[in-house]
Amino acid sequence: MSADATAVRYLIDTSASRLTVKVTASGLLSAMGHNPSIAVNNFSGEATMGPDGPQGAKLRFAAKADSLEVTDDISQNDKTEIQNRTKQDVLETSRFPDVTFESTGITATKLGDTLFAVNLTGNLTLHGATRSQSVTCQVSLNGDSVRGYGECVINQTDFGIRLVSVAAGALKVKDEVKCAFDITLNKQV
Repeated sequence: MSADATAVRYLIDTSASRLTVKVTASGLLSAMGHNPSIAVNNFSGEATMGPDGPQGAKLRFAAKADSLEVTDDISQNDKTEIQNRTKQDVLETSRFPDVTFESTGITATKLGDTLFAVNLTGNLTLHGATRSQSVTCQVSLNGDSVRGYGECVINQTDFGIRLVSVAAGALKVKDEVKCAFDITLNKQV
């Protein structure tokens, strides 16, 4: 029997999952800027995995770029300004509505009975550009569900994104953004 014939399909449980992006200010006036945490609210995905765990599994993920929401405790005006600027000027969501990731390779090291250290490589499409992206995470197997959690760093300029800058560059965002995730996937029967 081939490995594909024994693979099990899992779907992301969006009600039990979260994906956030952390943006950091830099420049002379960075103390006056915000370092927003942004939740991605509309995403989906699936994984297929063989009976031996995540080694060689496959993952596909998609998010709607316009589903971003600032989660920090800041004024509503600041939240609205950051969200609008991120969607219109940074991600240009009307031109590039989708963010996708498709794994091209997964390696796993067993840490315990149901816990694995996982290295994913894949193609990330963001802002109309596709680049190779590596992600390191931990994966736990829990009966009919799988939980993956970790974070990765993305450089915005790698995807043709112009960095936001005001006051002649005295306040700008760093190129590097951190994406953190805690994803639960449920077995499909």
